[in-house]
Amino acid sequence: MSETILVTGGAGYIGSHTTLALLEAGYQVVVLDNLCNSSPESLHRVEKICGKQAEFIQGDIRDRVLLDEVFASRSISAVLHFAGLKAVGESVAKPLDYYENNVAGSVTLCQAMAAAGVYRLVFSSSATVYGEPTQMPIREDFPTGIPTNPYGRSKLMVEELLQDLARSEPRWSIALLRYFNPVGAHSSGLIGEDPNGIPNNLLPYISQVAIGKLKQLSVFGNDYPTVDGTGVRDYIHVEDLADGHLKALQTIAGDSGVKVWNLGTGQGYSVLEMLKAFEAASGQAVPFQIVPRRPGDIAECWADPAKAATELGWKAERGLDQMMSDTWRWQSANPQGYSK
Repeated sequence: MSETILVTGGAGYIGSHTTLALLEAGYQVVVLDNLCNSSPESLHRVEKICGKQAEFIQGDIRDRVLLDEVFASRSISAVLHFAGLKAVGESVAKPLDYYENNVAGSVTLCQAMAAAGVYRLVFSSSATVYGEPTQMPIREDFPTGIPTNPYGRSKLMVEELLQDLARSEPRWSIALLRYFNPVGAHSSGLIGEDPNGIPNNLLPYISQVAIGKLKQLSVFGNDYPTVDGTGVRDYIHVEDLADGHLKALQTIAGDSGVKVWNLGTGQGYSVLEMLKAFEAASGQAVPFQIVPRRPGDIAECWADPAKAATELGWKAERGLDQMMSDTWRWQSANPQGYSK
């Protein structure tokens, strides 16, 4: 009898890739998603890739009655929690939406889990919880900082409430996975990142310029103390990220307390390096303009992934060229994302 895993936000970008990895590893998967930032088509594509189907429930993690019904009618052994809003700029404009979805939603989810006797949780956190670190690379034992926006603060609040929860009840076994910058798409080209409106992240923006959906890329600042003056980040292939969730889920089974792991490559790339790598992979020119820095952006940010390597037996396997070619395969085959 294989384990049944509840995946909140499982129709989204990272959630759908992780749902696929779970199915391929032999798990039963129940996806709960309100589809505010995702498409059920992603799960049809997952089934096409692996020949297995996740059960899909359209619903919201803030709906306690629904959650109780989901847990009562299925033998769920653990939860992978991706559901949440994630646009930094939008979080500044609509902070209450972010606190309600990301923080209050997580509280409701944990209440329902505890009521059902399910205490194993893998939480989708973010490197934004480190704020503005004074040195690189970033290790898990660095203090959390003051995140520069409500999105980052909502992730840190959830981390803190999960720490409190684990201190209060030793049955909880929780993994906090602090992602760096997820990019790429499944190598089949069938599932990938499908942002609503103008992308907030660099690579989907570059690929939408390359496909002709957007006119040009805005590069925010070229006067940072970096290799070429543009911001440096740690980009991780979404399939590597999905594998990290499986390793964390397995590692915390039968354990107690909270474990924290960075999921990154340990290698930083600048905006212009990403641009050039994408042009090389796609054969497309990507016009860009330099514009002023964005408030809250830091010059550079990359992970020390050694703890995940030691404790999870996990490391990122896919390099920059594969991130780019997989992104272009997805974008060129799905110019309108999932909405054909």
